[in-house]
Amino acid sequence: MAVLSEEQEMLRDMAREWASNESPVAAFRKLRNSDNPDGFDRGAWKTMAEMGWTGVIIPEAHGGSDFGWLSMGLVAEELGKTLTASPLIASTVAASAIVLGGSEKQKAKWLPRLASGETIATLAVDEGPRHDPATIEASVSDGKLSGTKAFVPEAHGADLFVVAAADGLYLVEKGDGVSLSDRKLTDQRSHAQVTFDGAPADKLAEGGDALLDDVLDRARILASCEMLGMAQAVFDKTLDYLKQRVQFNQVLASFQALQHRMADLFADLAMMRSAVEGALQALDSGFGASRSATIAKAEANRVLHKMASEGIQLHGGIGMTDEYDVGFYLKRARVLESQWGNSGYLKDRFATLSSY
Repeated sequence: MAVLSEEQEMLRDMAREWASNESPVAAFRKLRNSDNPDGFDRGAWKTMAEMGWTGVIIPEAHGGSDFGWLSMGLVAEELGKTLTASPLIASTVAASAIVLGGSEKQKAKWLPRLASGETIATLAVDEGPRHDPATIEASVSDGKLSGTKAFVPEAHGADLFVVAAADGLYLVEKGDGVSLSDRKLTDQRSHAQVTFDGAPADKLAEGGDALLDDVLDRARILASCEMLGMAQAVFDKTLDYLKQRVQFNQVLASFQALQHRMADLFADLAMMRSAVEGALQALDSGFGASRSATIAKAEANRVLHKMASEGIQLHGGIGMTDEYDVGFYLKRARVLESQWGNSGYLKDRFATLSSY
């Protein structure tokens, strides 16, 4: 495990306590059953902002704490454990695009709002059913952006879109020229097809051609952090169930075959944690982030897919019912496995990076 400073331990513990007490899976159930148009609880978002989570990676000069990516990853992991529906990760990734590629004017305008939680942003990249930034067709003419983004996470509550066009990244405010259509995915979170039709766009001029790759690396790493929290939660819930469930007058955890399966999952979880924390540290150090991000997301895809499937199976038939939480983790897992690159895409990307 990563070595944490005292401040990071306090941040992690605060996030863990808040998620457990104020945003358990029961809160997600309640949100799912409501008609909330944003897809998240505005009151919870305000609390996150007050705790400083919305400004963790934003420089102090623009209202953030500049606490680093490892610190942000700790928060994302704890929220993943309870399936907290929040635009925190999406807005953080979008903010990172402005930090990396924004002009001083753009930073001064947007970063304080993002740090305070006043503005929510998200990243709009993919135009088809699979992640492939090489096939972007959205274009800008005379400062107006046109194109369609097929699956934009947390789009309903977003005020600002960081949009990938053929010639770079642009900032587009929700309003004229921007329309949303719901995308109902299995995780029952906020996703939308966003159509830009002559929407006013402001280009992020710094960072050059590598800017989109740098931002996507950060998206993959924070998604992996959420997935790590989910994998840990499924492991813990499954182990607790095996310790309580009695079959043939014996507790299931006493069966050696099941002990072996849980031991394999424990080892996979350790490998996943190593990859994810290594990627966070690579971001903070500024060394090897692209490869580390690719490895982290690929390992997160592999382990969470296996963990969620095993969790369902080891719970038996009741694992498929809505009464038990484990099914929610599998549904969210399948969406995150595809977001920002499935395993096939990531393996190809790693091979390409390694060839240089």
